[in-house]
Amino acid sequence: MDRKLTDLWVGLFVIAGLAAVLVLALKAGNLLAFNFSETYQVLAKFDNIGGLKVRAPVKSAGVVVGRVAKVGFDDQTYEAVVTLAMDRRYAFPKDSSAKILTSGLLGEQYIGLEPGGDSDKLAAGGRIKSTQSAIVLENLISQFLFSKAAEGKNDTKPDAAPAAPGGAPSLDLKLPGSTGSTDSKADNKSNMTQSESKKGGK
Repeated sequence: MDRKLTDLWVGLFVIAGLAAVLVLALKAGNLLAFNFSETYQVLAKFDNIGGLKVRAPVKSAGVVVGRVAKVGFDDQTYEAVVTLAMDRRYAFPKDSSAKILTSGLLGEQYIGLEPGGDSDKLAAGGRIKSTQSAIVLENLISQFLFSKAAEGKNDTKPDAAPAAPGGAPSLDLKLPGSTGSTDSKADNKSNMTQSESKKGGK
């Protein structure tokens, strides 16, 4: 009797563990959020979607207003084409913008929708023209390292004056009270002229 009861509890724990793993897998794949309301599809093109997946939420003001229905690639413009299944209860202006954001530092990526001011609304089959691609962490790190390397090269350049032939730096030494070689020659000439005029007067 005790053996059968123990086996029963072990079986229940195993089933509970498998159910927990299944729930985590469905949550990671955004398959738990079932939406039975009517939707309409709109398109958005991005240069880079990062790790955006199908069933990722589309949020506006923090509220889920749709889901990513499909992710494709346009071989003519070399852009990612994302199909959004928007909840029909929410109508957005035609000039709304979409950007790919990240929940937290390393969380899942989703699409943030910012409404515009156009009186016309997005219809089924419409396209969101104003988009912002995902921020790729690797690109940010490489740009930061490149900028630091460029700053290091600029700091190592010498700012000293060019040296004279022979290795010694060229120095412009001037005697106190003198303003240059040309001025000193002119002063010497004027002094000689004054002394000769004094001698002629005597």
